[in-house]
Amino acid sequence: MTRSSRLARSVSPTLLLCAALALSACGKREGAGAADAPSKAASAAAASLLVAPEDLRTLSLSSYAFGPVITGSIQPEKRADLRAEVSAVVLQVLKENGENVRRGDLLVRLDDTSIRDSLASAEEGARVSAQSFEQAERQMQRLKTLQSQGMSSLQALEDAELRRNNAQNDLVAAKARLVQARQQLQRTEVRAPFDGVVSERKVSAGDTAQVGKELVKVIDPRSMRFEGLVSADRMHEIKAGQTVNFRVNGFGEGNFSGKVRRIDAAANATTRQLEVLVDFAPGKAPTVAGLYAEGRVESGSVSTLMLPEVSLQRSGDAAHAWRVKNGVLNKVAVELGERDARRGEFVIRSGLAVGDQVLRSPGSNLKDGQKVQIAAAAVASASAPASTGK
Repeated sequence: MTRSSRLARSVSPTLLLCAALALSACGKREGAGAADAPSKAASAAAASLLVAPEDLRTLSLSSYAFGPVITGSIQPEKRADLRAEVSAVVLQVLKENGENVRRGDLLVRLDDTSIRDSLASAEEGARVSAQSFEQAERQMQRLKTLQSQGMSSLQALEDAELRRNNAQNDLVAAKARLVQARQQLQRTEVRAPFDGVVSERKVSAGDTAQVGKELVKVIDPRSMRFEGLVSADRMHEIKAGQTVNFRVNGFGEGNFSGKVRRIDAAANATTRQLEVLVDFAPGKAPTVAGLYAEGRVESGSVSTLMLPEVSLQRSGDAAHAWRVKNGVLNKVAVELGERDARRGEFVIRSGLAVGDQVLRSPGSNLKDGQKVQIAAAAVASASAPASTGK
């Protein structure tokens, strides 16, 4: 065997091993490159914001009514604060809060034991006084007959007439005491003065009711009205008959409307506000009293851009919204005007235009210039390659 052949045999295994290692390294680099491609695609997809069409709000002109802001509460025009007119112990309370009552229904019964005794005494006194008056009247008539026949003196007739007059005075006083006793007895039964609802019960059985103590309140829910307050600085903008739109706490997004009935002639000395009474539109008044209400007297209206507070983000006195335009998210500074208390929206003076799309409820992790994909478009683009492969 020659030297060259022996060298070829000894080198061949080494070359083969090096070639295998080189091929293995190339395969790893290719595999690593193929694995990096999906991760880059995923990071690119994560960088864009995916929103649904219902997450966007398209701006348009809205009717904005300007005028003085009015705040107050819903109160019944027809209400009665029933108080004790006699000092007695409460025996029974027949109605609870929220119960409907009819005029004349018994609400509270007080102890009438002593008053009945007084009534019996007054009745007896009136009976005795009536008998005394009748006797004095008969005596005077007899003496008048005798005096006309010359059988009795004029002095005796005058004395009889004086006794008759005194008995008559006693009878009148006794009748007055009897009427008073009967009234006192009636006052031990507290009755509803009109058809309505018991709004507040102040006593229970066993309580001692002094004269003037609050017993129960009755209201007529059909007579509700808005008793509001307006700043005196804007009283020149309010007139009777103007429309008022307002929201009532507890009725969600529902709006109420009414007409200004009356404006007080004097402002409150402490708050410098005027009371304004507003009648509800027929059949649209709430039936619960005491609810807070806030609205605006419509002294005029304009068409302008409006944006709810949930679509705005604030930083001190500055405000901005997130606008989506050409697939890019932009942070846009806006200048706000007055707030519509009825709808909870702000007037947009500058920064946005009609037709702009903004996020309805922007979050805190948004970035200016971020790419935006609409959910429907993203789904369509994702399904397109799959259908092509088929």
